[in-house]
Amino acid sequence: MSIFKMFRLGLLHVAVGITFVAINGVLNRVMIDELGILSTVVAILVVLPYLFSPAQVWIGQYSDTHPFLGYRRTPYIATGIVLCVFGMMLTPHVALLIAENFNVGIGMGLIAFMMWGVGYNLAVVSYLSLASDLSEESQRSRTISVMWFMMIVGLIFTAVLMGRQLEPYSHSQLVVVFNGAGVIALIVAAVGLFGLEPRYSEQPTQTRESQMEAIQAVLSNPQARVFFLYLVLLLAAILGQDILLEPFGAHAFDMTVEETTQLTGMWGGTTLLALLLYGFVFTRWISKKQGAFIGGSIATVGLLLIALSGTLGQVGIFYPGIAILGFGTGIATATNLSLMLDMTTAEQAGLFIGAWGVADAASRGLGMMMGGVVRDAVIAITDNVSAGYVTVFVIEAGFLMISLMLLSQIDVSRFRDKQPTLVELTALVGDA
Repeated sequence: MSIFKMFRLGLLHVAVGITFVAINGVLNRVMIDELGILSTVVAILVVLPYLFSPAQVWIGQYSDTHPFLGYRRTPYIATGIVLCVFGMMLTPHVALLIAENFNVGIGMGLIAFMMWGVGYNLAVVSYLSLASDLSEESQRSRTISVMWFMMIVGLIFTAVLMGRQLEPYSHSQLVVVFNGAGVIALIVAAVGLFGLEPRYSEQPTQTRESQMEAIQAVLSNPQARVFFLYLVLLLAAILGQDILLEPFGAHAFDMTVEETTQLTGMWGGTTLLALLLYGFVFTRWISKKQGAFIGGSIATVGLLLIALSGTLGQVGIFYPGIAILGFGTGIATATNLSLMLDMTTAEQAGLFIGAWGVADAASRGLGMMMGGVVRDAVIAITDNVSAGYVTVFVIEAGFLMISLMLLSQIDVSRFRDKQPTLVELTALVGDA
């Protein structure tokens, strides 16, 4: 696959990333600090979209076998991004309504966040499946690095620009900024998507049995089950802090909205550096599994430093902690997503990536929900705001340590060797 196609795949990731950082990096901070909404309520709304993550398995398998006008991925990507954008544009209205009329606001919130969630799940599994379709195994580390490099750049620019546009903060400006971000996301997605996927002339078979057999292939593979659990714990740790990092900066160190949004830029900058180093330098000497272990270990140190900064009240420890967390996240992202694409089969790329997408979404939901609930519970018990955040960061570091133990049991070659045959699959379905 050419670097130009990698770039266009990256634009799709950027478009979804714009909507993600708007909700998880900006809106959650505004809802908790500016509007005074409990972080548990915010966590429930942010986690709600991930309840739809099991649909990624069905979406991936459905797109494998149900092309539209000769395209297996394009229609699903386009529909998902449109839902993402319009769901995101509704969320600031929902936040303001919750602050004024809680019951009505929550009802509208369910609609807006569900719309974003359905779109997110639909878009992500579809464009990752397209990345698997278009790239050879030897290209996947570089493909992932390019896609995530572009996404992180997009996150940095989105966070910085939205932070500046919201300083000083006002309700009306919040709506204007989100509308502008939505328009930009749609334009970026359109440039990346149209003409990217080749049109298929042959219609794949579409039977209920083949879908049941394919899903059973995921469930019956021991390596797939271990990898699923590994992804859940790893990503719950390194991504679940999204909902708390900026509010933590505000509560622990009295940072403004602009200052906390710039934390995303610091995290993103070190993540970019790690992605570039791994994707274009380290891959020559470090295997994907070794890189995953190194990335997870570095991220663990970052989380522990962030927890220590809250315990000691030292912002001088907080900033290095964020940088180290970002660097570890970058290496872990490049290696684990490349491993994820390797843990597929050519005929069932959508299905297996759908399964790994469920792990990703479940981990975000687990991490964010745990963060919101544990934070509030610890604060209520100790009457200490920093203690609530510190407890969550320590738990997430523990998740990372457990995930690294699971990593030692994962073997891509064993995954492929253990793929059930059609006869075995048919027998499994018959038993079910």
